[in-house]
Amino acid sequence: MDIVKFTKDYIVRSYECDRNNRMRIITLMNIFQDMAYADVTRMGFGVRFCLKNKVTWVGSNYAIEIDRLPKMDENIRIQTWPSAEKKVSVIRDFEVFGEDGKSIIRASSQWVMIDFARHRPVAIKEKLPEYELIENRALNTDFPKIKDVKNIDYQAKFRVRYDDIDLNRHVNNAVYALWACESVDSGFRLKHTPRYIEIAFKKEGYLGEKIMVNTQFDDMTTTHSINTYDGNNNRELAKAIVVWQER
Repeated sequence: MDIVKFTKDYIVRSYECDRNNRMRIITLMNIFQDMAYADVTRMGFGVRFCLKNKVTWVGSNYAIEIDRLPKMDENIRIQTWPSAEKKVSVIRDFEVFGEDGKSIIRASSQWVMIDFARHRPVAIKEKLPEYELIENRALNTDFPKIKDVKNIDYQAKFRVRYDDIDLNRHVNNAVYALWACESVDSGFRLKHTPRYIEIAFKKEGYLGEKIMVNTQFDDMTTTHSINTYDGNNNRELAKAIVVWQER
């Protein structure tokens, strides 16, 4: 098949917006996941392929650069495409265009194919010898390691809700971006909006687990460590960096 950028138009609904009439971060992340799912299905590497080959796609990283978030009733266009390939991972990029046709959001994500039985990554060429790329990056990143939180300037605690869980029965990737952006002082959050978000997923979170997000402030950049904290099996689920700008 001829590979092209998968494109879809959206109208931003009122319930997808926050108090400032802008698309919620979790909505943006969910749209990215929906677009990725639709495109790999179109390419022949979706759910049926995964079930037949006893593999699954797992997201490991996201990087998102935001000029502005779309507003309610705005007609936006989103594109996604496979842009690069490594030994055991593939890079999928996204670009969002506003109603005026200008690029307003650029994102890159890294995905690993996991073998169900072995619980190990699969070499991409082993399972997907015909996987094709469009070698054009929306956001040029190699997903560098996110530093540890050394100084806890803010701490948030909560439980994993039923609605945080997806069909894989663990916390959906989109939720971690929401948790990071919410884990700052409310006064700061009301006056600022994310300009850049980077997430590294590490472990799976499950229904009812106690979550603690430790946040370190460095001027307009926050670093977040998202952890479970109940019992002896505490795990770091994800790390994130958010670069903020004033509204």
